[in-house]
Amino acid sequence: MSPDGPDDLDEEAELSDTWMAGRAEAAAETPHGGGEATAAASSATDPGHGDAPLGHCPGDRSLGRRPGDTSLGHRPGDASLGRQRETLSPGEAPPGSSGHVRPLVAASWRRSARAHVSPDGAARVELDEDELAAYRDGHPLASAMPVIRELMGAYATDGEHLLAVCDAAGRMLWVEGHPATLRKARGMNFVAGARWSEAAAGTNAPGTALAVDRPVQVVAAEHFRHPVRAWTCAAAPVHDPRSGRVLGAVDITGGRRLAHPHSLGFVQAVARAAESQLALLGPVPEAGRLSLSALGRDEALLSTGDRRVRLSRRHSEILVLLAHRPEGIGGEELLTLLYENESVTPVTLRAELSRLRALLGPDLLRSRPYRLAGGVDADFAAVDRRLASGAVAAAAGEYAGPLLPASLAPGVVRLRERLADRLRAALVERGDPGLLADWAYSVWGEDDLVVWRALCAAVPASRLAPVRARLDSLEAELSAGATVLQRLGPHTRR
Repeated sequence: MSPDGPDDLDEEAELSDTWMAGRAEAAAETPHGGGEATAAASSATDPGHGDAPLGHCPGDRSLGRRPGDTSLGHRPGDASLGRQRETLSPGEAPPGSSGHVRPLVAASWRRSARAHVSPDGAARVELDEDELAAYRDGHPLASAMPVIRELMGAYATDGEHLLAVCDAAGRMLWVEGHPATLRKARGMNFVAGARWSEAAAGTNAPGTALAVDRPVQVVAAEHFRHPVRAWTCAAAPVHDPRSGRVLGAVDITGGRRLAHPHSLGFVQAVARAAESQLALLGPVPEAGRLSLSALGRDEALLSTGDRRVRLSRRHSEILVLLAHRPEGIGGEELLTLLYENESVTPVTLRAELSRLRALLGPDLLRSRPYRLAGGVDADFAAVDRRLASGAVAAAAGEYAGPLLPASLAPGVVRLRERLADRLRAALVERGDPGLLADWAYSVWGEDDLVVWRALCAAVPASRLAPVRARLDSLEAELSAGATVLQRLGPHTRR
């Protein structure tokens, strides 16, 4: 899907400024225009021909809200809140955009500011050469690199661009391409081993593509950080072809010549080719065995053989509970596990199960008690098994987010909280700064005070400053009156 289309995180057509208003202006009305900018061209200076600044970047401040808007949340006690609205001048935007900010970019800026990304900072290099070599050799995307290089290598070198591949946490595993462009990219730490997730490095194509799980192009001044505004990039997420889990992203980065819609289509095609390669090299699924992916998804994905079905929220909840209880669940118990409202009748549940049976087929869903026929490979169960065996790093790598995060079904809520709490406790006990950072910089861990404290204690002194700043901000919010629910951790976040 093109990033120029409507974004489900921000329904506004456009913003005529960078909406970086301070708390004192929260009640002020933000003006809007009537059209949407496109990224068809860029006024950026080509990295291969000088790094002239491209204008002003939004500051590292929390964001103002329009009257009645609660989507950004209140951040009490944040002394860094700005007081002056900053505008995006026409000279900073791609030609023809009238200075307006695309909804996808605006939503990304909001998330970047909320994560306290410094607009003048640089990405952090988290893996040294030895750590990087060991990690990427065992990463699933390693087997797709021959195809990625075949499709992108010559294009990147001849065009003075870079091809890059990162993991699901935004850490760069491979950065290759034109030698001169590689040297220039080192100036902003666009190198293998550095973390370019959106929460750590602000708006950028690979980080934002991972955040929204779709192909993204970011042109020049659309980047959140000043040092990156001389560049243009396009990236697409790569998924496990069996489970649908995000494995990482493939990216093309360079100068203004990449500011073209074809760049986005190209990188999306490469990502699909990588997924096809992974499917060819992967194990053949056992006949009749189900695969259920429900971590980090409000609607689960069910796979059986070559068939993949995206389930409704209620059907997702039913299958998660049945996968957790392979011996089966009686009707009355299943009713209490699914519905908060005790007045819901068994007739309602039977109707849902009837619709689910029609979707799956009579051979997969059985009754008396309700159960799934055959084996079920559920992603949340795999994480649980990893934790039980002490494989904390493997469990963290397979954890794609909270279990059905929007679900309020009592049985699902208990499973979600239990799994998140177990993994979180294991990470804190292990004290590995890399694993803790993966959690802390994720969507579900960005406000997790316990993990940020553990990360602050574990991170080397050379990387301490940004972690300490984020922890101080979270603790200031807590002391200023943040509620207990805001600090409980990942399973309370939507």
